[in-house]
Parts: sequence; C-alpha cells; structure tokens
Amino acid sequence: MANLKEVRTRIASVSSTQQITSAMKMVSAAKFRRAQNAILGMRPYAAQLNAIINDIDIEDGVVTAYHEVRPLNTVLLVVVTSNKGLCGAFNSNVIKEATVRMAHYRSVGCGSVKMITIGKRGSEFFAKQNGLVVASYDDLLDSPSFDAISNICDSIMESFCNKEYDCIELVYNQFKNSLTQILSTEQFLPVLPKNGSNNEGTTRNDYIYEPGKETILREMIPLTLRSQFYRVILDSLAAEHGARMTAMQKATDNATELLKELRLSYNKARQAAITNEIIEIVSGSEALKG
Repeated sequence: MANLKEVRTRIASVSSTQQITSAMKMVSAAKFRRAQNAILGMRPYAAQLNAIINDIDIEDGVVTAYHEVRPLNTVLLVVVTSNKGLCGAFNSNVIKEATVRMAHYRSVGCGSVKMITIGKRGSEFFAKQNGLVVASYDDLLDSPSFDAISNICDSIMESFCNKEYDCIELVYNQFKNSLTQILSTEQFLPVLPKNGSNNEGTTRNDYIYEPGKETILREMIPLTLRSQFYRVILDSLAAEHGARMTAMQKATDNATELLKELRLSYNKARQAAITNEIIEIVSGSEALKG
C-alpha cells in the first residue's frame, strides 16, 4: 500500500498545480487583452509620426543634436524584461541578446558599454556585473504611464545630447500575437536620416511648413522618440502577458496529461493490491481445508 499512498500524494500535488496554472492563465489572459488593446492603439500613432519625420528632407541640412553620429566610445543598452517569471523563454532571450550586443561592441573596440534595465529579471541578472547597470526602472512596468516613460526617455535623450553616450539601443520582445514574440534590437539614438536611396520608389508628401521646417523638426524629433520608447514598453508588456498565458496553458495541459497517467497507475496498483489480497485469502482457506 506504500505505492498507493505515494501515487495519491502525487495526484494531489499535480492537481493543486493544475488549479494554480489554470488560474494564472486566466489572470494573464485578462491582462493580455488590455495590453494588446494598448499596443494596437499606439502603433498607428507612432507609425504616422515616423512617416512624417521620414518625409522631411534631412538632406537640406536640417539636423538636430539627435542626428549626430560620433565614434563609438560609450554605448548604452536599454534592456526591457519582466518583473515576474513563468513566461517561458521571454526573459532569457532578451538577456542572451543583450549579452551578444555587449560582446559585439567590445569586439569592435568600443571603450565602454553601459546598461539601463527595465524589469526585475534583467536587473537581477546584470547586477552581478559591477559597473554595468547605471539605472534600473523596475517599478515602471507595474503601472506604465506615458508621463513616467517620457521622463525616463528625456533623461536618456539628454545623456546622448551631452555626449555621455554615442549610441543607444533598445533590446526587447516585440509583440506579434499571443503565441509569438519577436526578439528585437532597435537603434534609438542617433536618429538615422532617410537618404535618397531609402526613399526610392516612394512618394513624398508636399508639406507646407509653418513656422519652418527646422523648428517643426526640432519639436517633432523628441516627440517621436518618446512615442517610440512608449511603444517599446507596451510591446514588451503585451508580449510578456501573451508568453505567460501560453506557458500557463501548456503547463495546465501537461498537468492534465500527467494526472491521467497517475490515475491509471493508481488504478493498476490498487487492482494489483486487491488481487493479492484475494489470493492470500483463497490460499489461507485452502490451507485450512487441507
């Protein structure tokens, strides 16, 4: 009967785990729906801003401090992970990509690589490397607002304009659907102007600039960068909840299959125990008759 007790204990444990993963899947599904609506509503706005900026002819000599291309002495990586786990390879993929980017810049002779982490998983991992992480904004993911994200973005843009960093990259998971997250690395600064070769075959809009092209460009570049940074955070949040919902669904399915196997094993062991008892009773009865 020791085997029966062990199987019963495992059945109770797996059943409890199944209930937990099922509940977590439902919670993630609710959060995923809100995050999905937020990013799908943000993308057209960000895309239109980028389209307007790209349509302005940078070749006229209208450039800003955000366009300045300098030799790579110091590079800043902004790594966006999650505060919680149980979301498959969501965090590990971002951490691996950030590690690859650091190795790349060091291999090309970059003097220093620094990092800003958003999300506890990334912060805890890279905190082991002394002097690497210059700032962590883990609480930002709990209640992401445009104002809070804009403040962080403004400080990053100011650091670039003050020549503290020569290049800034964003490493995050881009949301595609609940089953797919696209690992992405985007150059945030300097802003890359669209030259003639990139615009071949496209039709430029004939804008009338008031008060002037340079004034509008200097106002719109920071606004576009803030919207891009905000989109990245929303992308990562939607991808996180989608990954966790999928992971919890798979865990629930695996628990269901394991329960079937355990119950079958339990029934077999129970039947064997009953058969052994019957054999013992019959054998004892025959022995008494003899």
